[in-house]
Amino acid sequence: MTPLTRATTGLAVLCAVLGAGVVTGQAPPPADTILTNGKIITVDNQFSIAQAVAIRGTRIVAVGTNQDISRLAGPSTRRVDLGGKAVVPGMIDNHAHIWEEGAIWLQELRLDGIETRKEALSLIRAKALTLKPGEWVYVLGGWSIDQFRDDKRGFTRQELDQVAPNNPVQLQFTRCCTYVNSKTIEVMGLDKAADPWIERDASGRPTGVIGSAGVGAVSRARPAAPKEDFEPGTMAMIRDLNRAGLTTHQGSCPAPMLDAYKRWISEGRINLRTYCMVSVNAGTTPESVEAALPKIAALKSFGGDDFLDWSAYGESVYTPLHDNMLAATTSPRPEQLLLWRKIATEVAKAGLPLHVHATIEGSISAFLDQIEIINKEYPIRNLRWALAHVDQMTAANLERMKKMNMYLAVGMRPTIMGAIFHRSHGDRSYDMPPLKTIQDSGIMWGFHTDTFEVNQYRPFTTLAFAVTGKMVGGDVVNHQPISREAALIAHTRNNAFMVFHEDDLGSIAPGKLADLLVLDRDYLTVPADQIKDIKPLMTMLGGKVVYDAATDARSTR
Repeated sequence: MTPLTRATTGLAVLCAVLGAGVVTGQAPPPADTILTNGKIITVDNQFSIAQAVAIRGTRIVAVGTNQDISRLAGPSTRRVDLGGKAVVPGMIDNHAHIWEEGAIWLQELRLDGIETRKEALSLIRAKALTLKPGEWVYVLGGWSIDQFRDDKRGFTRQELDQVAPNNPVQLQFTRCCTYVNSKTIEVMGLDKAADPWIERDASGRPTGVIGSAGVGAVSRARPAAPKEDFEPGTMAMIRDLNRAGLTTHQGSCPAPMLDAYKRWISEGRINLRTYCMVSVNAGTTPESVEAALPKIAALKSFGGDDFLDWSAYGESVYTPLHDNMLAATTSPRPEQLLLWRKIATEVAKAGLPLHVHATIEGSISAFLDQIEIINKEYPIRNLRWALAHVDQMTAANLERMKKMNMYLAVGMRPTIMGAIFHRSHGDRSYDMPPLKTIQDSGIMWGFHTDTFEVNQYRPFTTLAFAVTGKMVGGDVVNHQPISREAALIAHTRNNAFMVFHEDDLGSIAPGKLADLLVLDRDYLTVPADQIKDIKPLMTMLGGKVVYDAATDARSTR
């Protein structure tokens, strides 16, 4: 099924929903749920505001005034008085690494949104107290020392020893480095090791700072999470994502986890829609690429359902050209680009969408050179090809993409990495990504977090960054903020397009799946600096309440 035919399936559902009862000449059955007396920010094409919503089954059947929607209620209809609260569509992340995280969710300490170093140390201490001696306290990303308002220094071995004297500590700071304590140094034998990524003091003793090249070594030294934690950890992670307002994501779907997810979906236990990027392993040599090419034609998209489907080819085309966001420049070699083009050509011949990692300007320009060549023989205009991350997108490259009807999956990693981007790229980082330039270009685009390693996962933190240009902690790191409306559209309606479900998701409209959030404050009027503090009071997925703040509060008392 092509992207265009996949998009039209929602229209058939819409007709079926609105036409219920017409064939028989009878009135349609009453709504299962109505929400009234609210501010419904529909994010439809007119960005209209309504008072009420009616839901039947998994879909919205009407949006309008309190009076109109109340007429659709029956004796058994659930009625929710919103009390004036704002309602927005469920948030969609078009590129996130979520499935991998479930296996460690119960063990890993997350520092997403923590704004002081003092609180971070307190959380590390508290986590250590829950563990046996020798068990690891670890954080695998999603935070930055630059998010701390009180003290932006890196962590020292000595202070980590104080808060976790009996436990190895691993604090991975995105792609920069890792902070460890004496127990980790002892377990890994770093005192006697000669690896250049071990930072040492004047006496030659490890300081507790591990360079980026040693990140993997620290993770390999840590015991794997127990297999029995995968299922409860995944369920807990999804509850936390629902609590944050996330209802849909696109990302990688590792094969070992696929059967478990299918089973949980069949049991009605998964409350997060997943659209999987697919690819073949093309290796790193000309021979491995040639061997992989015939496999691309066998890949199929859009054979799943509303909860699990296969979307675009990605995220890498040819792994050696998967660039690093902290690299000052990148210059792909001609022979590498030829291999990249061979793979991408097969993707175009197969009629598949493409969603490909491209961060630094050199990579973006080089990839577009190859795509322009491919486009002459195999037009991609109707295939929805997109570049992802695009931190260093330029106006000139935007114009090149628009001519081929390409799209942008724009990374919001500066939400936590803005300061380290500035250390790597200088003042250019203030336009990484160039949000206003992208918005003004008229190109189709949407947000992604790339969570969990290199970013936090909370949608309203992302929206706050887009509107204010401020990273977590309050420092201005982006000089191209956009309007609240444009930011919300990018996280909902546009992202529904980016995951090929624009007729099912992304706005609160008749016929669409009833994915929506009831908020504790009005996104459109709250002071901009408070957008990051917005919390869903209720999250609905397909008309089902998957998070209720009131119930959650009672269960934790």
